[in-house]
Formats: sequence, C-alpha cells, structure tokens
Amino acid sequence: MTEPATDEGRRLTVFLVDDHAMFRAGVRAELGAHVDVVGEASSVSEAVSRIASTTPDVVLLDVHMPDGGGRAVLDAMRRTHPQVKFLALSVSDAAEDVIGLIRAGARGYVTKTISPDELAAAIKRVADGDAVFSPRLAGFVLDAFAARPDVPVADPELDQLTNREREVLRLLARGYAYKEIAKELYISIKTVETHVSNVLRKLQMSNRYELSRWAADRRLV
Repeated sequence: MTEPATDEGRRLTVFLVDDHAMFRAGVRAELGAHVDVVGEASSVSEAVSRIASTTPDVVLLDVHMPDGGGRAVLDAMRRTHPQVKFLALSVSDAAEDVIGLIRAGARGYVTKTISPDELAAAIKRVADGDAVFSPRLAGFVLDAFAARPDVPVADPELDQLTNREREVLRLLARGYAYKEIAKELYISIKTVETHVSNVLRKLQMSNRYELSRWAADRRLV
C-alpha cells in the first residue's frame, strides 16, 4: 500500500497510548513500515506529558487504562493541542465506549482486530480530517447523535464499575472462560476472578448468567 504521508510529503508521526507493553511493541513493529512512531505511553499522565512534547499527527489511544483511560487523555489535550488528532484503538466495541470517546473529541474508533494495512490507512484518513470507524461501530455513533445529540450516555449502574471491570464483564458476557479473559487482557486468572466477584457485588447479582443478560440489555456484548 502507499505510505501514509502529510501534504508536505513527510511521513506521518504517530504516538501510542496503551497500558499493555506487548501490544504497543506489536503495533510499533507493524506500523514501522508506514509511519514514524515517535513515542508511547502506558498511563494518562505519561501520555499527556509525552504527547505535548512530541506533538504527533495522530495519537492511537486505548479506551481503558488503570488511571483514567482515553477519555482523560482527550480531556487534557484537546484544549492545549487541538492540532493533534486522536484515533481510538481498543479491544472494546461497546456502544458507550465508542460514543464517549467521540463526544470527547476522537476522530475515529477502530477495534484491535484491524489489520496493519487497514490501521495505517485509518491513521492517514484521521490525519486528513476524516472520521473513521470499524464498520459495526459507525451505527452506534449515528444512532446516538441523531436521536439525542446533546444528551451524554449515562448509566448509574454501569458507572459503578471500573474500566477493567467493564472489560471483564463484556468478555464474560460473550462466553469467554476465565482463562480466555486472562489471556485477552494480559492479567492473571486470579485477577479475573477478583474482578468478576467485584462486579457481582456491585450489581447485586449472583452468577455470570445474570451478568450476561444485564450486559446484553445495555448492548455491552
């Protein structure tokens, strides 16, 4: 494919924000032939500082991180560095995550199942000012902004859960075993069990089947 470049002919610069080092390394390796990866961060505070100093064309931004996630990075950067564009790259394809980041200022949202060539093309489109979504996700945004353009997505019960608990809940509701969830999220099986226990307690439910129905009702699956 054609190498993504700016109007001036230089290669696009990209910054990676994700709390999984192995994932960042993989993305860096895959994108190296297409763009210049000028930095990376694993936390919100680190991301804000390093994005400000590198001023990349596009930031690839994970949605869920331990200290606030992609929304916090966007909130911190959009006023001081409006020229930097953000493309969410996440394992989550939940409607409220997609809508929340777009409302916060992201130019697009793709899932981590995207191929390297597709991701490079998405980065170029976002840098050019276009909006980019994985096919299934575009409908969430259209529905939300057409039906209730000024009303934020809110769910008091869901807001009780941490970002990591939401990730575990979604995978659990999709039928993943604890071992598979641990592998997907790069955490231990014991940690998965702890998160599930916390979710059950907070939502006052007794088993994973009740959680699955609850998640399906909220289009989290």
